Order: sequence, then structure tokens, then C-alpha cells
Amino acid sequence: MKNKIKAVFLLAFALLAFSSWKSDGNDEFLFRNPDLPIEQRIDNLIGLLTLEEKIGLMMNSSKPVERLGIPAYDWWNEALHGVARAGKATVFPQAIGMAATWNAENHLKTFEIISDEARAKYNEAVRQGERGRYYGLSFWTPNINIFRDPRWGRGQETYGEDPHLTTRLGLAAVQGLQGDNPDYFKAHACAKHFAVHSGPEWNRHSYNAVVSGRDLWETYLPAFKALVQEGNVREVMCAYNAYDGQPCCGSDALMMDILRNRWGFEGMVVSDCWAINDFYQKGHHESHDTPEAAVADAVLTSTDLECGSSYEHLIASVKQGLITEEQINVSLRRVLRGWFELGMFDPEDRLPWSKLPYSIVASKKHREQALEVARQSITLLKNEGNTLPLRKDIKRIAVVGANAADSIMLWGNYNGTPTSTVTILEGIRQKIPNAEILYEKGSDLVDPWVRNSLYDALLTEKNGKKGLKVEFYNNNSFDGKPANTLINGLGIEYSNRGGTALAQGVNMENTSTRISGIFVAPYTGEVVFKANAYDGYVLTFAGKEIANRTGRTALQGEEYAVNVEKDKHYPIVMEHRQQGKINIIGLSVYKKEKADFTELTGRLKHVDAIVYVGGLSPQLEGEEMFVNAEGFKGGDRTSIELPNVQRELLAALRKTGRPVTFVLCTGSSLALEQDEQNYDALLCGWYGGEEAGTAVADVLFGDYNPAGRLPVTFYKSLAQLDNGLTQTGDTLRQGFENYDMKGRTYRYMTEAPLYAFGHGLSYTTYSYGNVRIGDTPIDGKKGLRLAIPLVNTSSRDGEEVIQVYIKRNNDPLAPVKSLRAFKRISMKAQEHKVVELAIEADAFCFYDERADDLVFKPGNYTVMYGGTSLDAGLKKIDIVIE
Repeated sequence: MKNKIKAVFLLAFALLAFSSWKSDGNDEFLFRNPDLPIEQRIDNLIGLLTLEEKIGLMMNSSKPVERLGIPAYDWWNEALHGVARAGKATVFPQAIGMAATWNAENHLKTFEIISDEARAKYNEAVRQGERGRYYGLSFWTPNINIFRDPRWGRGQETYGEDPHLTTRLGLAAVQGLQGDNPDYFKAHACAKHFAVHSGPEWNRHSYNAVVSGRDLWETYLPAFKALVQEGNVREVMCAYNAYDGQPCCGSDALMMDILRNRWGFEGMVVSDCWAINDFYQKGHHESHDTPEAAVADAVLTSTDLECGSSYEHLIASVKQGLITEEQINVSLRRVLRGWFELGMFDPEDRLPWSKLPYSIVASKKHREQALEVARQSITLLKNEGNTLPLRKDIKRIAVVGANAADSIMLWGNYNGTPTSTVTILEGIRQKIPNAEILYEKGSDLVDPWVRNSLYDALLTEKNGKKGLKVEFYNNNSFDGKPANTLINGLGIEYSNRGGTALAQGVNMENTSTRISGIFVAPYTGEVVFKANAYDGYVLTFAGKEIANRTGRTALQGEEYAVNVEKDKHYPIVMEHRQQGKINIIGLSVYKKEKADFTELTGRLKHVDAIVYVGGLSPQLEGEEMFVNAEGFKGGDRTSIELPNVQRELLAALRKTGRPVTFVLCTGSSLALEQDEQNYDALLCGWYGGEEAGTAVADVLFGDYNPAGRLPVTFYKSLAQLDNGLTQTGDTLRQGFENYDMKGRTYRYMTEAPLYAFGHGLSYTTYSYGNVRIGDTPIDGKKGLRLAIPLVNTSSRDGEEVIQVYIKRNNDPLAPVKSLRAFKRISMKAQEHKVVELAIEADAFCFYDERADDLVFKPGNYTVMYGGTSLDAGLKKIDIVIE
């Protein structure tokens, strides 16, 4: 309480100091004067700070400078698909789902809403004296890495495999977050992770990425360059991995030559969290012998703000002569500029967003946008025999699958907490209230068991609330009062991976957690508890210790079966003591039954249609997850096929003779070729956010005509990816660790995929006419202006995504084709339109070894256009660029 009072006092002092500044002849504190130029204010503030204070301002958990009225502040915040990790927010579809909309204009609108919620939450936090993590105005998004391999668990956070699509959506996100006010930035966006970073997760702290100059400049860098030079993104995050032998956050090539010198980036570079530790920690990059040498090198290479605490060694670095205070000031200046750009030192009445009320967070208008984005993201990949849309007067329908009733799966990762979530099962029930709906889980996602959750049978205490009581202590011995106490009604799953505190006010290290409640047996028989925790845990049921685990066994988790009697009350307690930096705690309770597909399909014989909702889950793919399951390693996958149990279940459903629609929930592509025969329609719903259930039901029953397009290639098999070996120094790289683009993504594939990048069906059809291009000869340095005739040839309104690809002829090293323009449009039934698109001059820029950069290349090109990237679905015209 004393700390809280102190924080509020300091904040009040700071606000009073900044808002009441006026010249009284004392020019010592000019940095408080909002009428002065920013650079003059920065000069003044730097002159007032001691070396220790300067360094305290260069870490994400920025230390207060009480004598100057500067409050504590944390630069770390997330907004990947909605403001994350700070309580309620509107949860939009995961980034890969937003990419499937192929709608940059609506993406801008989404991020304007996200930044509104961000400012409203910040305003409320300031009023409450909260200056901690996830309450600031610096958002470490978007993730514009190229999703080069579907095994990467974090690929769901990206906009897919194509540099141009990634660029246009990334620019929209940056503009929506940062705003267009001439005096202040609404928020800071951050382009990450710079650069050549897309898995594997398990070795990202030691991996050295080596790629050709062509792949670097034509694939891995274009989106970063555009966000820096066109989007004026205010922050860039350097990646964990090394590039060409140097950690990215200390890379002369990436940070100094390219980012600062060639591109002229003047904003702030922030390290990925604890990436500087990798410079000197054993088993990581080990590029530096000491922390002092590591942090000095990071700053000299212009990593301005560290996410972590290694920069505390900078004081010793100065004393050892490894860096000077003047050199530190160069980076500090860029950090301080962020304070002024965001208006955090200025009176509230100067900021156009200071009056945004907290009531707009998760408002009806924002939830409606989440629904619209979810609808636009849904991608119809197969519709044999016009299986979809289903009739709304259907009598009996079966909804099967572990993802059908799972709300948390829909949230993706790096998510906020919605006020409510519509599951896919709920969406179907709401859509056809008069139909008989048979719901069957069928199996879990990755093994042949059905685990039906019994979490509803838990109470915090006798006659208490639903769920379990969770007490967090800021020590590992349960001493004193809890730092925070929560009632968890959704399921126990806490982790500090990615720098997420277990709860507000809870430390990242040296904690203990007690989970307690009453289990009220809903039946007589066997109940299974599963617990897992990093370091270890003790689990007690009915006053008896049933588990005491440490080490790897504790982390992977075990099941504990107990016998119960219906309606009896059983106390349950789980205790966890954190030993290291990592903190993971999980506890679940369920009835476990062997999946019996014969019995299941027997119950489905009389239904009119089957909707199977399966695929993956953020619990199976993500960032450094610890999953002990078939086909998964860490947060990545070792296989890109559907887990065996789901394949078997789909085959069993096919034997019913009923039409089967597969609703695929995923953050990445899957190799489904061997499963194609077992479903009639395939609808990719991604991780669709809080309104996903309504959106999926709208498409299933024809109230929304789908037009989503794949932002990634769906390969037939893993063999299409593992395309050879690359010699990197003394290491032979293959498969997932091979960063060469040869054979990967639609731009370099020579084989036919299962579903192509840009593929997506509709309930309508379209006909393309012959493109019209401006006068010849074509001056490529001015770009192209295309006019494409288009007709909706159906009796139904719909949307089409026009895609334009460029191929450089007579260049065997150039991509097979590259997306260079796209537009999503609405069209009435039988409507004719002429759609105008622009191709910018950079479409004709390719890697030049002598320049070690992209250079304009005149010559022979082919322009391809249509509603897909497949050659068979594209019209073509050859042109000469001069």
C-alpha cells in the first residue's frame, strides 16, 4: 500500500509539474515547456540527468527520476490483434486471419480502433496511478517477419509469406496505431523482429541465420524498409537470432549499415526481451565475454532501449572505457524523443486523445468491427457439390470436434481478454435455433481420448463462486499477504513466457502460487486431474497429497486419476514455488474416456449434415510453448499434417455418408492432401477472435458470402518444403533451419501446392476482362496504372479480391511471380466494374550484387491478374519496361 501511495504521489507531482509549467526566469527545467522544439527539450533533459538516471531510462521498465518529477514507465505493451495483456479489450482475429482478409483499408480501421482502446486504457491507468507493464503507449507490433515455413509456431503472428501483402498490412497497422496528428503520435508502433527471423523457436537464442543477398533484399527486408521509410514507424525491434555471425541487436550490417545509414532510420531500436543476455550467456550466442562488453556493443550498434536489465552493466562499461557517456547519450536521445512524441510530458489538454473514456474499450461498435474482420478472414478452400451454404431450415445437424466449443482457442496468442466470446458451436446454435443440434467432442486435438472438462464442478469454497481461488505471492515461501488474488473461472493456465507477469502486481521472479477450491463431484466414478509447472508443484486432493513433482516431469505434466462419489465435496490445493526466471503453471480436471468413433458415427446416422471443427490451437503452436504431443516441439511443429486422431475421426465421419464440412481453426497451413477425400467442404476460420462463432455460422449458412484468401501456401506434404541442403560455415542446414527461399512459398515453388497462396472460393463467380495499361513505351520508374474489367457472373452479391502479379522474364534467379497489387471489392449480382490498381516502381527493382541492394531493372515482364496466384486462374499480358 505504501508503494501504491508513493506511486500515486509521484504521478500527481509529475502531472502538476508538467501541466503548470510557466517561465519564471528559471530556465533549468526547459524540458517541461511544451512550446519549445523537442530537440531543445531533449538537450535540456539530458543535461539534467546523471549517468545512472540515463541508464535507468534506457530499459523497458524505465526507472523514475523523482527529483525531476519523471514517473516510472514501462515501454513494453502489445497490440497484435487488439490491446493485449491488460484486462478487457476487443479481441480481433489473429494476425494471420487478418491477413486473410486482404483488406488494407479495413485493417487501418481496425488499428484505429485498437489505438483508441490503447489511449483509453492508458488514460484510465494514469488516473489509477498504474505505470507498469502493458499500460503504456509503445506497442511492439506488427510482426512483419516472413512466414517462410508452416512449422514456425509464431507464424500466426505474421501477415503471411508474401513481402508485398505483409508490407501493405504492416503499413496500415502502423498508421492506425500512430495516427496522423501533426504534433503527437497517438502511440508507437514497432516493426519486429529485425531481421531474418522466423524460427525455429527452440534455438532462437543461438541460431545464426545466413542467407544470400538476393533472399535478404527481395524477401526478408522489403517490409521493414517500407515501414521505416514510408510508414515512419517509430520503433524497430532487433531479433534474438544472429545474422551472418553477429547477434541481430549487435549487427553492424543490419543495424548500422542498412537500418541507420542506408534507410536513415532515426527512431528507437528496442531489443527483443533479454536478447542482450544472449550476447554473453553460455549456450547462447556467446559473442561477448562479459556483460559489460555486450551492453556497450549493443548501444554502440544503436540498440537504444533494452527489454531486460543487462543495461545496468553500462555503468561498469563506462568505468572500463568500453563506451563513453556521450556515446550513451546518442541512444538516450532517441528514447527520450519517444516521451515527447507521445506527449507524456505535456498537459492533457494538448493531447487530442486525453478525453477518450474507458467505456469505449470493448464497446459494441468495436465488437461489430471484430465480427466484420472475422467474416472477411474466413477462407473457403473447397466446396464440392456446393455443399455450402447449408440450408437454415435443416432439421438435424451434428457439430463435432475439440475446437467447436473452445473459446480460448479463438483468441490466438498475444491477446487481450474479451468481455464475451462466441464459440463456433454457439454461433451455429444461434443461427438455427429450431434445428436439432447434436454436439460431440469426438476426441482431443492430438490423442485418441475425449477429455470433457469438469471445471464447472469447481468452487472457490463451499457455496462459493465457480472456479478456483488463485493467490500469488511475491516470494517463494507464501509469506505475508498475497500480491494478488484472482477467481479463475475459465481454467488454470498461467505463464510468464514472453515477459507476461502471472497477474498484475506479481513479480517476474521469486514468486509462489497457491490454487485452491472445492471439487463437487458431478457423478460417481473416475475423475482425472492434470497438473504441470516449471520447477515443480505439490497437488493435494481431499486432504491427501497425490502428486509432488519437480524437474522435467513437472513441466510436461502428468495425469492423476481419483475416484469420487456424486455430490460429495473434495478440497483441492496446488502449490507452486518459482525457482528460476521461468514461471508456468497449469491445472485441469476432466472426465477421460477413450474415443470410440464407431459408437460416435452410429449416433450420427440420422443427421442431415456434419460440421467438424478441428485443426490446431495456440496451445499447440506458439512462442516457446512446452507441448508433449505428437508432431510438436516447443512452440513449433515437426509435422505439418493434421494430427492422426483427427485424420481418423474425419475418416469415420465420412463413413456415415452424410456431407462433411471441415471448419479448420489454425494459425498456419496444414498438409491435408491425404484427408481431402474425407470432407466435402473446407472452411478455414483461423483463430477468429471473440466473434468467430457468429462469423463462421454466417458463412456456413449463407448470410455472409466468403471472400478470404490464403496469405500462405498450403503444401501437399513436408517434402515440398525440405528442398535441399545449405552449407553455413561448418554446419549443413536443411529443412526448417534452411533460410534459403528456393522452393519455398508461392514465389519460388515449381511444384503444385494443395491450396495456393491467394486461393479462396466464394458463393459467386467472376469473369475478368482484358487489362488496359497506359501508353507505351512504359516508363517503369513511374510505375503502372492498370484498369481491369470485372463482372460478377452470379445471381448473388459478393466480394472479390483482385490480385496482380509481376514476373521478370529472362532472369532464372527472380521469383516465379510476385504479388505487386491487390484490392478487395464488393460487387452486386451481374454487376460490371472496371477496377483500377497501381503498381509502384519498386515492383521492377531486383537484387544487384554489385550494389548489394535492390536496383531498377528494365526489360521484359509479364503482368498476371485474377483472383488467385495459380497460373491457371490468371490472365496474362507481356510488357516491356524501360
